Amino acid sequence: MKELTIRKADDMHVHLRQNEMLRNVLGYTALQCGRALIMPNTTPPILTVQDLVNYRETIVSELGDRTDFTPLMTFKVVPATSAAIVQDMKKAGATAGKLYPDGVTTNSEGGVTDFEALYPAYEAMEKEGIVLCLHGEMPGAFSLDRESAFLDTLRTIASDFPKLKIVLEHATTADAIACVLSLPHNVAATLTVHHLFITLDDVIGDKLNPHVFCKPIAKRPEDRDALVKAALSGNPKFFLGSDSAPHLISNKENACGAAGVYTAPVMLPALCELFAKHDKLNLLELFTSVYGAKFYGLPLNESSITLIEESWTVPEEFQSVKPFLAGSKLSWRVHPDAGKSKTKAAASAKVL
Repeated sequence: MKELTIRKADDMHVHLRQNEMLRNVLGYTALQCGRALIMPNTTPPILTVQDLVNYRETIVSELGDRTDFTPLMTFKVVPATSAAIVQDMKKAGATAGKLYPDGVTTNSEGGVTDFEALYPAYEAMEKEGIVLCLHGEMPGAFSLDRESAFLDTLRTIASDFPKLKIVLEHATTADAIACVLSLPHNVAATLTVHHLFITLDDVIGDKLNPHVFCKPIAKRPEDRDALVKAALSGNPKFFLGSDSAPHLISNKENACGAAGVYTAPVMLPALCELFAKHDKLNLLELFTSVYGAKFYGLPLNESSITLIEESWTVPEEFQSVKPFLAGSKLSWRVHPDAGKSKTKAAASAKVL
C-alpha cells in the first residue's frame, strides 16, 4: 500500500460557521490542518475586537485539549473600518482582514462599494503586517465576469500599497491567474479544492446541482485548466484556501439555494487524487503546507499527516451537510491512525 506523509496543511480560507454547525465541521479541518484562516462573515460578522476574541474562544473551546490546531483569526473589512480598528485588531491577534464587496456572497451585506475610501485602513494593515484578503468580484457585473471585472481594483491597491500583502481568494479564472502572476511578490492567490475539479457544466450543464453552487461560480474548462496548472506549478504565489463552506442540505436544496461547497471532509484525499493524476505528488506539500505559511510569515507546521492509497466512497452526507464529491470513489484517504486522538474536535470527525 502506497503512503504519503506531509506536513499538516494550512487551509488559508475556511468557513467554520457557528453553534452546532461549528461543532460538526471543525473536526474535519483540525484533523488535516495545523492551522486554518477562519472567515469572519458569521451572523453577526466579526467587526470588533470583542467579536474576534469571542469567536476564537468559542473555536478553542470546541477543540478541547487538542493543541495541534491553531485558528488564525480574521475580521471583516467594512466601510467603517478605520486605522484605529486595524491597530486594535492587530493587538488582539488578527492575522488578516477580509474584504467582501457588497452583496457578492453569503453574509456579505454591508460590504464595500468604495474601495478607495478604505485607503487609511489599507495603510494601517500595511504598517501592522495584517494581510488583506479579497473576495475578488465586482458587484453589478455579469456573474461570469465579476472576477475579471475586479482585477483592475486589485492592480490599483497592489500598486498603491506595495508593502501590503494581498491575497486574491478563491481565484476562478485564467484572467485572475495571469493577473496575480503579473503583480509583485506582495500579491498571491488561494485556490479551492472544488474549483480545481469543476466547471459551470457541473453546476448547470445537466440537472441543477446546488451542492456545487458557490461564489465565485465555477467557470469555463479553460479557466479550470489554468487553476490546475497554477496549483501544480510549484509557484509560491498559489496555495491552498479551500473555501469549505457548509450549509445544511435543506438550505441548499430549495428555491434560493445557498452558495458554498463543503470540501473539508475530502480536502486532502481529493488533492492527492488530483496531484497523483498529474504525477505531481512531490509538489502537494508545497501547495498545502509551505507556500501559504511563508506568505503569511508563519513557521512551518511541525506535525504531519499520512494518507494512504486505498479506494473508498465519499458518504452522501455528514451531519445533514452534503460533502463535495458525495458518492464518488477516491483512491486516497487519510490514514486510520490520524483519527485515534480522543480530543473533543477529533471525536467529531470520522477518519476518511
